[in-house]
Amino acid sequence: MCGISGIVAHSAVNLDLYESLSVLQHRGQDAAGITTCTNGRFYMKRGNGLVRDVFFKKHMERLPGNMGIAHARYPTAGTSSSAEAQPLYVNSPYGIALAHNGNLTNAEQLKEELFQTELRHLNTDSDSEALLNIFAHELQTIATPDFHHEDIFTAAEGIHRRCRGGYAVVAIVADKGILALRDPDGIRPLCYGTRETEAGTDYMVASESVALQAQGFEMVRDIAPGEAVFISEDGQFFSKQCAENPKLSPCIFEYVYFARPDSILDGVSVYKARLRMGQTLVQKILREMPEHDIDVVIPIPDTSRSTALEVAYHLNVKYREGFIKNRYIGRTFIMPGQQERKKSVRQKLNPIELEFAGKNVLLVDDSIVRGTTSKQIVQMAREAGAKKVYMASAAPPVRYPNVYGIDMASHAEFVAHNRTVEEITEIIGADWLIYQDLEDLIAAVQKGNEDIKQFDCSCFDGVYVTNDIDDAYFEHLFEQRNDSAKEKREEEGASKL
Repeated sequence: MCGISGIVAHSAVNLDLYESLSVLQHRGQDAAGITTCTNGRFYMKRGNGLVRDVFFKKHMERLPGNMGIAHARYPTAGTSSSAEAQPLYVNSPYGIALAHNGNLTNAEQLKEELFQTELRHLNTDSDSEALLNIFAHELQTIATPDFHHEDIFTAAEGIHRRCRGGYAVVAIVADKGILALRDPDGIRPLCYGTRETEAGTDYMVASESVALQAQGFEMVRDIAPGEAVFISEDGQFFSKQCAENPKLSPCIFEYVYFARPDSILDGVSVYKARLRMGQTLVQKILREMPEHDIDVVIPIPDTSRSTALEVAYHLNVKYREGFIKNRYIGRTFIMPGQQERKKSVRQKLNPIELEFAGKNVLLVDDSIVRGTTSKQIVQMAREAGAKKVYMASAAPPVRYPNVYGIDMASHAEFVAHNRTVEEITEIIGADWLIYQDLEDLIAAVQKGNEDIKQFDCSCFDGVYVTNDIDDAYFEHLFEQRNDSAKEKREEEGASKL
């Protein structure tokens, strides 16, 4: 999962792009990059680490131009090498830089086609580089000195025809403008907005609406599945549906965990969706434990706060902030390896003992994936003096890999895989555990926009909306994304430095 943004304005965009990445930092903490363009020339800065660690004043001064794109990287495969930091670049046709959020499920096939048929050399293992070269090749076949925006849309049609999976893209074509593109299933989010200035209308695209608002842009709408938007360097706006059979199937895990609560994705307030998750979750709690002895509800910060508030309210028990979060530690779920996840939990959270001592505590989390974090948090609650530790998950059990851009690689990594709730309860050390039902989760999100007829719920139900996933793909995915494979690539990358 990554954060992307792009701006075409009537003034310098470097600072706005930097601030947009800061707002989208929750979507990726591995690397960051910005590419701007002026007078037909690209200016780029990218590197490993948080946004604040990659960019300094001297870098911003070297990013001139009134249009640019930006990327905050969350790795699912490949390495944390700065060679895979985005935006990525090719010099023909025209010069193209691209930033990508998501994952192509047919990336290996595309890489083979690019090498064997189109004679294009890829320098990394990144599917984003494959996507960039597909775009470049499709545009190359029709490119002429007399550029027309319809050429961009024809190339976008080629991307949709050849690429499968989840992808949201921003690309900048030197001296021409910025393309924004969303996959035909609308799995990954993308929206755009405008800002009125004395000089005219500025345009911005971003993964989440909150990034637009933070820079003074008013959100216009989400980019539709399969739609391509092109904003020329002089501020003209064009859009076209470029996919044959688009359908909206947004990733439901965005609402559970990834997106900021102050964002609106496909017309749904993430904050209100999480409140409704609490309302449905508490109904199940009361069904299964009508005579509960819960003294206090405590959220696992930050994502589960809204859900936990509703649970406490409807249980008529106290809501307390029992864990203090160290905000200088990254989000545990998107740490690049299991050892990093284990190490970071106790660095990230510290219990307030007086909220636990002698009490029956219900811990509410957004989801339970590998179970490592949950086990440590339950243990921390007991060490803080809790009599009983119950746990509730705002999401159903995660039992299947996510193949569209979230680092959930193997069935075996999930604590819920081939286990009952009772067995999971024992593994994490809780006295009782309850999960949200999938139909309730869907209802909680769908109520915000009933025009959404289906969601990508693949990590919960194993149904993949692109209809191209089989056991062979899972085996390849595991080989690419398991922690041992990542560590090996990191070692190989370090040896080349």
